Amino acid sequence: MKKKMAVLLTGAMVMATLAGCGGGDAAPAATEPAAEAPAAEEAPAAEEAPAAEEAPAEEEAPADDAEAPAASGELITLGIINNDPNESGYRTANDADLKATFTEENGYSASFAYSMKNDEQITAAQKFIQDGVDYLLLSAADTSGWDSVLTDAQDAGVQVILFDRTIDADESLYLASIVSDMDKEGETAVNWLADQGLETYNIIHLQGVMGSAAQEGRSGALQAKADAEANWNIVEQQTAEWNAENAQQIVQSVISSGKEFNVIYAENDDMAKGAVAALDAANISHGVGKDVIVMGFDCNKWALEELLAGNWNYDGQCNPFQSSYIDDVIKNGAPAEKTIIMDEKGFDATTITQEDVDTYGI
Repeated sequence: MKKKMAVLLTGAMVMATLAGCGGGDAAPAATEPAAEAPAAEEAPAAEEAPAAEEAPAEEEAPADDAEAPAASGELITLGIINNDPNESGYRTANDADLKATFTEENGYSASFAYSMKNDEQITAAQKFIQDGVDYLLLSAADTSGWDSVLTDAQDAGVQVILFDRTIDADESLYLASIVSDMDKEGETAVNWLADQGLETYNIIHLQGVMGSAAQEGRSGALQAKADAEANWNIVEQQTAEWNAENAQQIVQSVISSGKEFNVIYAENDDMAKGAVAALDAANISHGVGKDVIVMGFDCNKWALEELLAGNWNYDGQCNPFQSSYIDDVIKNGAPAEKTIIMDEKGFDATTITQEDVDTYGI
């Protein structure tokens, strides 16, 4: 089925064009409900990662001139590899968005595998390829190490779509990439910080999981600025792995050491929250007009409410709602531009409104 499907999809890509932010119409549901996908053997799990569900094995291949599976009443099979939904509020929203879109009612049979470790994700990808899914959707834990498994997918006729995060792989190995521009997110945040006009910047830098696209983009912009400016000092730089408790411990340690700092640059909201807990415990003021500037990323609704209250200073958006774009690519063919960048912005505590909180909070 895969080689026949590849011929069909190639034809569709030539015929179809895709608007950059459009969502395709939902395909009709199968005339008979498909049985639920059996649970797969669980990949060696990262902490808290739920077991992967096994993608159902493909049945008979359609005729050469048949329509795409959903159009002919056959469900499109997806193997979706994501990071642990418990990683952050962003990831929870991202996972919920995927599950709301890729349903049987919308023409899909979707199976999910979760891990924050690249090797475990690669193992899950290999299993989905062996199971014969039509599409492999991937949010990679690490940017490197994917060439071999994506080549295997291509050889098997499995189309690959990247979401959320980019990877270091040749563009010929995937159909489309619907991602955030992590470099731009970092640059926007650092430019905002530069505009605050501090005489000296003494920064506690709380990094995400090392090697992820989000960490590399958000870290890279700050490091470049610190390297270029004599009055920008990174007094502490550690990974808290997106975790609030880890971040709190790091900031408590800096406070105990007596190092001076006036900026918390946390690469997600949860780590910013942990940092603030340490500041509060030490009676160090933070937020608008206070001793320490607090910066986060992801725009959780509760984090934007902290901005609105003046307790934090900045939050950078990372848009988790990619599923409609992926659906459009699957139903209508490859986009004219292989990479689709999600629309994102940064929020300042002095200008944010309740409407912003309600509209952009996740």
